[in-house]
Amino acid sequence: MTVAESTTLLSQPHHDGSYLLQGPEELGEEAVVRIRVPRATPADNVMLRYTCDGEPRVVQAELDEENGTEVWWRASFPVWNPVTRYRWVVQEGSDFRWVNGLGPVLHDVPDDDDFVIGVERGGPDWHLGSVVYEIFPDRFASSGLEVDPPDWAIPRAWGELPTGRGPETQHEWFGGDLRGIEQHLDHIESLGANAIYLTPIFPAGTTHRYDSTTFAHIDPLLGGDDALASLTAAAHARGIRIVGDLTLNHIGSTHEWFQAALADPNAPEREFFYFDDSLETGYATWMGVPHLPKLDHRSAELHRRLEWVMSHWLSLPFDLDGWRIDVANMTGRYRDIDVNAEVARWARRTVAAAKQDALLMSEHGHDPRHDLEPGKWQGTMNYAGFLRPVWSWLREMELEDPFYDIVTHSRPATEAVAAMRVFRAGVPWQSTIHSWTLLDSHDTPRFRNVVASPARRVVGIGLQMTTPGVPMILAGDELGLEGVWGEDGRRTMPWDSPEGWDQGVLSDYRRLIALRRSSEALAQGGIRYAAVGSDAIAYLRESSGERLLCLASRAEHEPVRLPLSELGASELDTLVGSEPEREGDDVVLPGDGPTFHVWRLEA
Repeated sequence: MTVAESTTLLSQPHHDGSYLLQGPEELGEEAVVRIRVPRATPADNVMLRYTCDGEPRVVQAELDEENGTEVWWRASFPVWNPVTRYRWVVQEGSDFRWVNGLGPVLHDVPDDDDFVIGVERGGPDWHLGSVVYEIFPDRFASSGLEVDPPDWAIPRAWGELPTGRGPETQHEWFGGDLRGIEQHLDHIESLGANAIYLTPIFPAGTTHRYDSTTFAHIDPLLGGDDALASLTAAAHARGIRIVGDLTLNHIGSTHEWFQAALADPNAPEREFFYFDDSLETGYATWMGVPHLPKLDHRSAELHRRLEWVMSHWLSLPFDLDGWRIDVANMTGRYRDIDVNAEVARWARRTVAAAKQDALLMSEHGHDPRHDLEPGKWQGTMNYAGFLRPVWSWLREMELEDPFYDIVTHSRPATEAVAAMRVFRAGVPWQSTIHSWTLLDSHDTPRFRNVVASPARRVVGIGLQMTTPGVPMILAGDELGLEGVWGEDGRRTMPWDSPEGWDQGVLSDYRRLIALRRSSEALAQGGIRYAAVGSDAIAYLRESSGERLLCLASRAEHEPVRLPLSELGASELDTLVGSEPEREGDDVVLPGDGPTFHVWRLEA
């Protein structure tokens, strides 16, 4: 990494959607935004281009404030449509450059990468200050609940490894339950997590429970309705939120709705599904799996029943704090039918009516940008814009999951950052900071089996805690659990063998979670890259009350030299890692690696 690279990045005009001075409350009201233009990039004039009723319009920006190193420009424009896109024009003489979600661009660009604004304010405020802890209930903890295994279950002893791929995998039953989770809230609280995401808890024919048989009650294998009410009450008493998992795309083939539809062609439930005699199964399914019939969201009666489901479990005494929607990207989409946008808006209205500060999180494995437009899902599990770029940069091990193996070969940081930026482009800032940054999940290999070096894993955790978005941790990562593919990673928590816990990684998680939860800039501040090379990424997280400089290094590299004047700082206060050096007006960041550092900028 060279000094020239550092200077070039800090000298670029910058706007990321976080520089919103005023947001519209109603359509037709004005938005007021700002752009930072360093003096190293001369600008004779700045304008803003936005769209209104599909037509581009341009407004003149005004000089807002300036100092010795930078000039801030301000522009106002009406938000006339629910989805309003805008970008900047920075002009020097007869030359100009666009500034959109990708940064400064010298050629004409399409609108998809523009900044986006609407009248929706995003997700609930509590979510921005959260660190989410994902729990797969069957594998987390057992309270010794006396229940007989159902016919479909293959009982396993706690501590056994899942057998892996094959027909038995989804039926392996280890016996975790909701009271077991409640009994281990101390651990979650001591880790620093303050929100729990539970994978499905409705009755089903598998332990993953994405094939629900009813939404009317909680699985007795998990303790039933009373156990959920007890868990949420105990968690809320500690300031911990609970988010459920709901499949709006499909249910199980033994679900009462589907059984009613099969039994009577004239049943009202018949319109809930895509029956088609030309299909081998006779009905549409999720990914061709016969026991997962797909729901047809053109049915008003289906929506009426799902409204009860979403509202009932958000209400007392169960009091869930929101829903994560399974395969939200597929929901409402089948062949020439696409009502996904309508489903997202309907679901958002439904949860808001049931609980004003409820969360609505979507699962989306690839490009979620159009599905995150204002008024749709509040955020997404950020596989495309965070997990895959981080894996591609830090990865050291071969993966047994061919899908992830294909798309995550080793890449330099410049390419990883480019991927992060392109998947933030075209997304409202509120959706960016309400999306989950994750290093793994119950559907992927464990991060520990992607990155071998403990030091590199700390770099990944540091990126997770300091990148825009809400960190989501898979239960057991903090103890060093392994898993070379999704089902293999669904291992039981080793509560009875603490001597085998990775105390080093547990300490790292606690330290970096504490930093994330104590910082306004990390919760909702903007991101500005200062220097990006092959092996190191230096970036700023900035809010009105706090500015942090982060350095993530996967290997030893040339020290990063940054002018303090361009950082707008007089000194750096070390929060994580080691002290930087001073050379005149420059600060020289460490060149060792793998390491992760965070400094607070003092004006």
